[in-house]
Amino acid sequence: MAAPTELKSLNYFSYFSEIEDTFIRRRGKHLMLSPIDWALIESWKERGVPLHVVLRAIEHAFDSYESKKHKRTIKTLLYCQEEVEAQYAEWLESRVGSHDDEGAAEEADDRKSPFSRDIVVAHLDRSHRELNELATARRNEDELAEALKRGANLLTDIRDEYANAARPDTRKLEESLSGIDRLLDEGIRNSTSLSDMADLESEVDAQVKPYKRHMEKEVFAQTRENLLKKRLREHFGVPRLSLFFLHT
Repeated sequence: MAAPTELKSLNYFSYFSEIEDTFIRRRGKHLMLSPIDWALIESWKERGVPLHVVLRAIEHAFDSYESKKHKRTIKTLLYCQEEVEAQYAEWLESRVGSHDDEGAAEEADDRKSPFSRDIVVAHLDRSHRELNELATARRNEDELAEALKRGANLLTDIRDEYANAARPDTRKLEESLSGIDRLLDEGIRNSTSLSDMADLESEVDAQVKPYKRHMEKEVFAQTRENLLKKRLREHFGVPRLSLFFLHT
């Protein structure tokens, strides 16, 4: 089967590097992909599996794995293959539909989501515009600038998928947006100066200190991390993409 039009214009290297980066980021440690892993990526590209579908599948596979608290770690991209195939099949199915049943599908989606398709698409358009503006405004070609550009590029396909699907899936959309949010959080952290990081950490520590003795250790650590991410986002003016932060 020929690759869809949206893949033909995608830089060949970007397809491989984005998948590699997402896998390594979720893996937690730098791990070189094996020749089999590279061959697997090659097969996805040749078949026309959209990049954002592959990345969403990898994120979902790791989320499911981590929720079960396995002692062993994922060492190969082959672990994600089944999820990629499932997500790709669902993506293909979502593109099949007629104008006759789009109205019913729209109503069904509205019942599942607190936001209409128009509101979600507007949120994606606004987020795409803000990421592009922030990337353009950054004078330093640092990791955050690169993350902003990559995030904006991925949002283009994600937005088009949701806007044009006969039966848009907000759960899958949220998984994709969460993956980009992780990418942005890492870019922000790695582009923050030591002095700025120290100041922000001190600010957050002062904010959470009164609650420390009332919270379990793990809960406190996660709360502190969430607040630090929030302050880092505010510091750089980077918006949150998740639908949890969408307000009508």
